[in-house]
Amino acid sequence: MSVVGAQPFIKPMQPSPSVSPGIQRRHTLPASEVRPLNTQDAISVFEIEREAFISVSGECPLHLDEVRHFLTLCPELSMGWFEEGRLVAYIIGSLWDQDRLTTEALTLHKPCGSTVHIHILAVHRTFRQQGKGPILMWRYLQYLRCLPNVRRAVLMCEDFLIPFYRKSGFKVLGRCAITVANLTFTEMWYPISGHAYMRRNSEAIRFPQHPLTLPLTKTDEHVDL
Repeated sequence: MSVVGAQPFIKPMQPSPSVSPGIQRRHTLPASEVRPLNTQDAISVFEIEREAFISVSGECPLHLDEVRHFLTLCPELSMGWFEEGRLVAYIIGSLWDQDRLTTEALTLHKPCGSTVHIHILAVHRTFRQQGKGPILMWRYLQYLRCLPNVRRAVLMCEDFLIPFYRKSGFKVLGRCAITVANLTFTEMWYPISGHAYMRRNSEAIRFPQHPLTLPLTKTDEHVDL
């Protein structure tokens, strides 16, 4: 056999890794984590939102520029669930300073407000029916309890979503004054009071140094839709 003919069969020796690539990756990309969103996440946010809402109602709660707007002004009022670095669910909120939502609440952030307007909760289509929506909402509401000036959270939703938000503790406030195209909404609210509930055996919610960097626990994964 010629040397040239043998070369394709000769492979350089490489040291065997002491740890599998999958395990090595987990050291840099946690299997699950919850953290604040930033403007670099805006495209992923909008892609999930567009699929989730346009397919149902034909309208997106936030356009891409509005996503970037809120993630610039108040990223601390957002929360994203990531699995191995991939965004799978998120919430975006802003502060509001009136008793009821008005059209201005769709685009404005009022830094002195005591009401958190939850603009959107969305879950990637391949991760639905796994309880991620309720888990993320529970964590978000617990986080809001740690913000001293926040007194309540409000949102507007279509009527078929009322039972979902009721399970998270929201109460119906009444018909919302805001309409989008032919869509009408119900306004719902949640009282924020007291301190965040710190569960035994959970990794502590790290305030104030690392707000929203919340490792997910096994208990969380058993919450169903």
